[in-house]
Amino acid sequence: MPQLAANLSMMFNEVPFLDRFAAAAAAGFTAVEYLFPYEFPAAELRRRLDGAGLKQVLFNAPPGDWAKGERGLASLPGRQAEFREGVLKALDYAAALDCPLVHVMAGIPSGVPPVTAAALYAVNLAWAGEQALAAGKRIVIEPINHRDMPGFHLNTVEQGAAVVEAVGRDRLGLQFDIYHCQITQGDVTKRMEALLPVIAHMQIADVPARNEPGTGEIGWEFVFRRIDALGYQGWVGCEYRPAGDTVAGLAWRQRYGV
Repeated sequence: MPQLAANLSMMFNEVPFLDRFAAAAAAGFTAVEYLFPYEFPAAELRRRLDGAGLKQVLFNAPPGDWAKGERGLASLPGRQAEFREGVLKALDYAAALDCPLVHVMAGIPSGVPPVTAAALYAVNLAWAGEQALAAGKRIVIEPINHRDMPGFHLNTVEQGAAVVEAVGRDRLGLQFDIYHCQITQGDVTKRMEALLPVIAHMQIADVPARNEPGTGEIGWEFVFRRIDALGYQGWVGCEYRPAGDTVAGLAWRQRYGV
């Protein structure tokens, strides 16, 4: 069955961030992901991982000014130098944390012609992919729904897959988020099946409230069974907001046999 990673940006918020590593391990997780590591020294994060016996499987490259609504720099004109600096910083953290994947967010290119944003996105990802390959890592990209993030550059999983194929699967992978796919497109398991060769990481949350599986409209018993049947070998990040207490909400794992 799927290998589950706890998302520490959303889960175990009952305790401070650095204490969430031990909380995740105590709850039975063997791996973690989160949005951004840069508030903490890489050595401290490594100490927490090792102390809890956890693997780091994913985090995001710097997204620009998050507080001002920026959600990535890859498609924004005039930000190439900042983008490159951020990717190199992320790869340094990835090396220190032994993390194989770095998510590069596409960004919200407000007022930018779509053709310009697309060209910048391709050029920036090609460069980032080369740096990741040289470092023994891989960049992943994720389509995000426009209800949660209006104007986000990357819209559909098929668009993401096309970018992966253009840059190269050894440099780039698709981050297939079931929550975002269900909202934007639906037909989740058929899309998953069609795009499996380029999927490097998956994430889960139920729709519509982005809570744990079993709280919304998605048929998780079938979805998890299909992930298993397709032979997916990567990690599945639990990127959901617990509806209540994190640990109490984990009953879904037993319910769905994961």
